Amino acid sequence: MTIPELHSLFLKSPNISTDTRTIGANCIFFALKGDNFNGNKYGAQALEKGAAYVILDEKEYATSNTFIVVDDVLQTLQELATYHRNYCEAKIIALTGSNGKTTTKELINVVLSKKYKTTATRGNLNNHIGVPLTLLTIKKDTEIAIVEMGANHLEEIAFLCKIAQPDFGYITNFGKAHLEGFGSQEGVIKAKSELYDYLIRNDKSIFMNADDSVQMAKLSGYIKKYGFSTEKQRFHKIEFFGADPFVKLKTEDSIISSQLVGSYNFTNSAAAVLIGKYFNVSLPDIKAAIESYVPENNRSQIIKKNSHKIILDAYNANPTSMEAALQNFDAMGNNPKVAFLGDMFELGKSAAQEHQYIADLVAKMNIEKVFLIGENFFEVKTAHQKFDSFEAISSYLEKESLPAKSHILIKGSRGMALERLLNLL
Repeated sequence: MTIPELHSLFLKSPNISTDTRTIGANCIFFALKGDNFNGNKYGAQALEKGAAYVILDEKEYATSNTFIVVDDVLQTLQELATYHRNYCEAKIIALTGSNGKTTTKELINVVLSKKYKTTATRGNLNNHIGVPLTLLTIKKDTEIAIVEMGANHLEEIAFLCKIAQPDFGYITNFGKAHLEGFGSQEGVIKAKSELYDYLIRNDKSIFMNADDSVQMAKLSGYIKKYGFSTEKQRFHKIEFFGADPFVKLKTEDSIISSQLVGSYNFTNSAAAVLIGKYFNVSLPDIKAAIESYVPENNRSQIIKKNSHKIILDAYNANPTSMEAALQNFDAMGNNPKVAFLGDMFELGKSAAQEHQYIADLVAKMNIEKVFLIGENFFEVKTAHQKFDSFEAISSYLEKESLPAKSHILIKGSRGMALERLLNLL
């Protein structure tokens, strides 16, 4: 079956599933394979649960004409997504970076949805499977789609650009993330800049943080760039107006008070303002959108529990985001401060050095109690308390209490699942 023929079926059954646990009626099930699973084996189960068709690549599992056999299920999903992207008329804004991708994507979406019919990446489905699935949520009347792109190795962003074919792009920053796959921060810059490379090669528009020296250098001489800056006059001026704990920004004599914790969310918010202005969303609508956005899913959430104010930022962590979170936390108020810091993953040979750097950094700050959790933090040299596992810190907290009315920061990589601390505080 050709991609145009498959697309005709998709238009009649416009829901895609790759997991039999989430089968919807009249959907198309793509039987993906991985290192530890084979979706072909679950095709019959998908039909029993209501799927209209099953796309598979192992003929022995095809027992009726509702099974469509292709050479490669994943490649077919990706090609269908590109075909559908071109079938629809939506403009695509691609978004990548080391930190802040998902928050920035959500902010851009709430701003643009004030004027346009939009769709955006759900959660952080931003890889070679998630990007096609996002593209396949675009409707014929969708005007703008915001597509998040993640990567942990070189050439991944370039590949995702071939699938999504973006009209616009924005890179949040170049931080110390996924160093295990990229090798160094220079590798991170090269990998994330693959979005720039695609857009420049195809004469597309780029949104940028003009205060970021790396972005300025990369885009020197490129005409179709639109930036924000706290001071450079030739770019859209957006000023940082404080963060204690919520970030505020000022543009055109209007102060926008977000519900996002920390100065590190300034650039995320500023990007949404810039892109809203580019697409002619009114400033009052931009302000209303950003001020109404409340983060969730363990991303810089403010939680009040007993007498404590907790900043839960446990969705993910890398050295750059950890340092930014700590600097912001150190500057907050006069209440007793307590930090629970969990291991940062995917740092490869830099892991020991980066964890020691964070331990040394936090030792210089005005934070009364610091608890370092995980195998990497357990190896650092520090006067602060260390725990090699979540179970160890759990046992400690069962016997000890924290100062009343504490400000508490919880931050670590996703694999540490430090949100579990909430039940112990």
